[in-house]
Amino acid sequence: MILRDPVHGLVAFEGDAERVVMTLLATREVQRLRRVRQLGLTSYVFPGAEHSRFAHAIGAAHVMVRLQGHIEGRAHALPEEERLDDQARREAIAAALLHDLGHGPFSHLFEEVLPDGRAHESWTVDVIRDPGTEVHAALEGLGAGTAERVASLLVGDHRVPWLGRTISGKLDVDRCDYLLRDSHMTGVRYGLYDLDWLLRALCFAALPSGEHVLAIEGRKGLPPIEGFFLARHFMYQQVYHHKATRAAECLIRAMFRRLAELIQEGAAPPDTPAAVRAAVLGEPLDVGAYLELDDPMLMSCFASWERADDPILADFAGRLRHRRLPKTIPLPDRVDDHPIWAEARRRAEEVAAAHGLRPELSVWLDLPEDAPYEEPAGDDPDGLWVTVSHRPLARLGEMSFLLRQLRNQTIVRPRLVFVEELREDIERAVQGVLP
Repeated sequence: MILRDPVHGLVAFEGDAERVVMTLLATREVQRLRRVRQLGLTSYVFPGAEHSRFAHAIGAAHVMVRLQGHIEGRAHALPEEERLDDQARREAIAAALLHDLGHGPFSHLFEEVLPDGRAHESWTVDVIRDPGTEVHAALEGLGAGTAERVASLLVGDHRVPWLGRTISGKLDVDRCDYLLRDSHMTGVRYGLYDLDWLLRALCFAALPSGEHVLAIEGRKGLPPIEGFFLARHFMYQQVYHHKATRAAECLIRAMFRRLAELIQEGAAPPDTPAAVRAAVLGEPLDVGAYLELDDPMLMSCFASWERADDPILADFAGRLRHRRLPKTIPLPDRVDDHPIWAEARRRAEEVAAAHGLRPELSVWLDLPEDAPYEEPAGDDPDGLWVTVSHRPLARLGEMSFLLRQLRNQTIVRPRLVFVEELREDIERAVQGVLP
């Protein structure tokens, strides 16, 4: 199978282990990813960000194939039982392709706004393990137990210990693809880094515990890995946490909260799908019901809710559909500024109440967080390591001046978010609070 991709160019899955991609692409669950946008509501800000989780899944599988091709020449550093055979290669490619299978509508937003709050990774494993799914049957068709081994690999449990961290780790095929893809599709340059050189800079090393990990080879590997983490940081700052996107997400939170109230009152719009009703109430969903949820379903709901009898729900749906987004005011971002955040929110809520609005549905304190480079202590294999000739193995944060400054730092960009008609009054109300 050969595909054309806007990020990676020609993407070929032609080897024996790679044929798993064609098999899995034919399943309903993988095809559903065409109907889940990679960046949720980000297209409200960056019009080109219409790409899907499906394209990203293929990109992640492609990066896995490239990674395997490179490290094959480095496998002599591994004990025999930790080298990749055809089965392990196939399972890793399958895991890369399927890693986002459990994503709900609008990217990460859906799992953040619902009372149940199950992470998409948990749903992914459930979908793969469910005997009723086509993807489970396709994996089992490759050999008994394949579905369970792929599911286990996705949670970091595999007979090849280092392999799980290439699927979900500090440096994994997921991040390697989405940074380049999201940067390309949004039209920004913040997410660009040197993938070719980064892959070539990977090698294997043994920790003092004896466990083998993928490591960065020498000082020549520092620039691409630094570029990788800086690219991720800049994408969070400039794209993923953009103020307008976050404002739209606040609107959806309010809409779902109001819908839950209406359902409990027996006054929900009659054409609201059962899966949506259950989701907003935090009720259990089986795999089949969960997989019914996708972006087109919710967009259809929003169109229907705009005509709802309830004026609050109808107003929220109309604002979102026609991009009448809430406005924002940036707040100070020092650690000791929490009292300022609380006071600004209190004053904004007073303004909302004075206008006859419910404060909890019209004012929000948004606290997006970004941890550019997290490095565990000790000999934790989840960390990243650097090999340098004639020197002991060192943590990446010790070798890189740039990443040492960012190591284990959490950056918060607090904002006050509120419906647009309150803008002038709230700006006046918080003037005496902000420095």
